[in-house]
Amino acid sequence: MRAKMPKHSNLVFVLAAMLLVLVSPASCAAPPQPRRDPVVVPVTKDPATSLYTIPVRFYDNLVIDLAGPLAWSTCADDHLPASFSCQDPTCKLANAYRAPSCPARGGDDCSRQKVCQVYPYNPVASQCAAGNLVHTRFIANTTDGKNPLSQVSVKAVAACAPKKLLASLPSDATGVAGLASSGLALPAQVVSSQNVANKFLLCLPRLDYGQGVAIFGGGPLYLLEGQPELTSTLEHTPLLKNKDNPSYYISVKAIALDYAQLPLPRRALATGGVVLHTRVPYTLLRPDVYSPFVRAFEKGMNRSDAKVAAVAPFGLCYRSSALWNTRIGYYSPSVTLTLEGGKNYTMTGTNTLVNVNNRDTACLAFVEMKGVKAGDAQSPAAIIGGFQMEHFVLQFDLEKQQLGFARLPYYVSCSQFNFTKLH
Repeated sequence: MRAKMPKHSNLVFVLAAMLLVLVSPASCAAPPQPRRDPVVVPVTKDPATSLYTIPVRFYDNLVIDLAGPLAWSTCADDHLPASFSCQDPTCKLANAYRAPSCPARGGDDCSRQKVCQVYPYNPVASQCAAGNLVHTRFIANTTDGKNPLSQVSVKAVAACAPKKLLASLPSDATGVAGLASSGLALPAQVVSSQNVANKFLLCLPRLDYGQGVAIFGGGPLYLLEGQPELTSTLEHTPLLKNKDNPSYYISVKAIALDYAQLPLPRRALATGGVVLHTRVPYTLLRPDVYSPFVRAFEKGMNRSDAKVAAVAPFGLCYRSSALWNTRIGYYSPSVTLTLEGGKNYTMTGTNTLVNVNNRDTACLAFVEMKGVKAGDAQSPAAIIGGFQMEHFVLQFDLEKQQLGFARLPYYVSCSQFNFTKLH
């Protein structure tokens, strides 16, 4: 005959089971943090240099550099003192990419000094200088894609640089904000500090059109009342990685003018690839790409009567008063980049001809690369410059490793983002 169990035994078993649930690994795991609102900053184009800047604090205005792996400035007095050793993983991350003009070794060399040393780089003057890595913060606003919402302080790591490194940058610039695909570039730091999506959006302004907008954390983006949310209209192409630098490369299969494919040497575009750079005002083409391109464009224009002497750095110019002007720029051959995945990045006169000489002259805004030879695999086949990114919405999605892009309608501009803060 079985002995009767005490009446309280069932309660003991229940409590024990509850205790096992409470201490199980699954129950100890912290719940995932919800994504926060994206961070927005205005983008301004400097008329003297054609570079784009963003304000990151009340006294810091940084040049945006799509290929830059770091954020650096001349550093105000309120930053925290250098606290990274040369063996710190953050120091190694800051020295993961080094510009060719910088010393071969830096923060990873502990034989000379114990404090982390990095080499911030001026991409315009092609100069670098030694500096310390410091803790700092950037001030911006969150956004709903329509307006700024509330001020936010973004914890960041940046390099301090001497003032001499500001040479050739806009007069109000205090440094450079690297936006490359690297661990200490500004997008990655906003993701880490603010828990936003690992993507950022650029809508670059044109001169005389006011401010553009940059959103870290993706979207949404609204520019005009009654128009669709713009990130929902994007087409996509893969972003390619280059082990030697963190720049953004895309695969361009062909170039067409008015949808007639440009005859290029075999594998010309694949040799060296195609990269996007905001530090280059106008698209640079390697000689083996530039020569057939400029010949085809001149033939397509068919306006020898309007040609004038070329104005450096451009190789083909016209008298602007003799050209037809339309809602999408000067009447000229469209330029289409056929991308991997079959998508087309098409540019009209807005992005192909630029006014110079006080608007008396319009020049082809594609420039021949200097100092490289035709077919040189050490050089990109094309470097897409800022002028060819204007009037587009570009989203760099680092989660999916893809570039999203959409050309704006002629009646919409990047300057129409409403920076009036909601209260």
